[in-house]
Amino acid sequence: MRADVLIVGAGMVGSALALALRHSGLEIILLDGGPLSVKPFDQAAPFEPRVSALSAASQRILERLGAWDGIASRRVSAYSDMQVWDGSGTGQIHFSAASVHAQVLGHIVENRVVQDGLLERLHDSDIGLLPNARLEQLRRSGDQWLLTLADGRKLRTPLVVAADGAHSAVRKLAGCQTREWDYLHHAIVTSVRCSSAHQATAWQRFTDDGPLAFLPLSRDGKQDWCSIVWSTTPEQAERIMALGDQAFLEALERAFEGRLGRVLEADPRVCVPLRQRHAKRYVDEGLALIGDAAHTIHPLAGQGVNLGLLDAAVLAEVLGNASARGERLADVKVLSRYERRRMPHNLALMAAMEGFERLFQDDRLPLRWLRNTGLKLVEQLPDAKAVFVRQALGLSGDLPELAKA
Repeated sequence: MRADVLIVGAGMVGSALALALRHSGLEIILLDGGPLSVKPFDQAAPFEPRVSALSAASQRILERLGAWDGIASRRVSAYSDMQVWDGSGTGQIHFSAASVHAQVLGHIVENRVVQDGLLERLHDSDIGLLPNARLEQLRRSGDQWLLTLADGRKLRTPLVVAADGAHSAVRKLAGCQTREWDYLHHAIVTSVRCSSAHQATAWQRFTDDGPLAFLPLSRDGKQDWCSIVWSTTPEQAERIMALGDQAFLEALERAFEGRLGRVLEADPRVCVPLRQRHAKRYVDEGLALIGDAAHTIHPLAGQGVNLGLLDAAVLAEVLGNASARGERLADVKVLSRYERRRMPHNLALMAAMEGFERLFQDDRLPLRWLRNTGLKLVEQLPDAKAVFVRQALGLSGDLPELAKA
């Protein structure tokens, strides 16, 4: 079996890339170790623990891929405001979509919902889908890649795109080098119901141990559910995970300073070790890394999937333009155009998130004074806040056509 482009990993980013290339005239194959089936969605079902904060730029990409209607028909939670404060001081800042004449800052969406919206469109396309296809071997054969699957099937392609996540098999088999380090934090993730409405606001408190986010969820028109991401030390995470249900609710309510009243109930908890990872190169001859296969970021601002969708849109644009000009898509000179556009942006945001995380974790008095003073100062500067809001919306930077307003 042969393809012009073979995408490994049919998660949100890999599926988006496949859809973005569907009118390119290229033979596309998308493979994944899972079943690639779309399950009926139950509006009354519990929330999935993994959610993403989709920016306006990501929404535009998904709209133009034809997936947004399917996503919105399932379950999305728009948020128009963001409230951030330092739990060790008095500094706080409020961001509003209205400050840049927008209706929303973004949408909190369960990852499974985004995935199913994309898969629906893929099943309606002529893109080759290979479910239950686990990659076992990857090697060069002339100017082609030869891929061997666990069931013995073999595939050939001049261009492999790794979209298979943070523990990418493609990246490892191809020998791509990464820079990695532990945050020395774990994230506790679940969904909780509060006694007060979340007011379509994303709430984030910086504690001494790490940030705690309450991200708004909506079900049946009610605003009493939130997705939480509680980043803390491994020792503290172990203690929290060992708590009984009622003790966990009380500990969470205290850590959040009761901003949304009582925490009444919680879904099962998931604990995820946090590790930052960045590939030294996104491309090589006949190879490109996108999404978490290229970079993972602290969940502080929920930007991971937004970066990945922009990767997919830019790579699709680069490949489409190169194909129209008759260029060889696997040429590293062609693929480097994608890397040049995406790597600086991704690195800048990763550095910013790392800086925020370190600044708010440091308990030294001078730094505590600095961050509280800084928060108060920015809160009083509407133009400065608008810059942050436009960045969150995806209204700035080198945007691909799929993401432009």
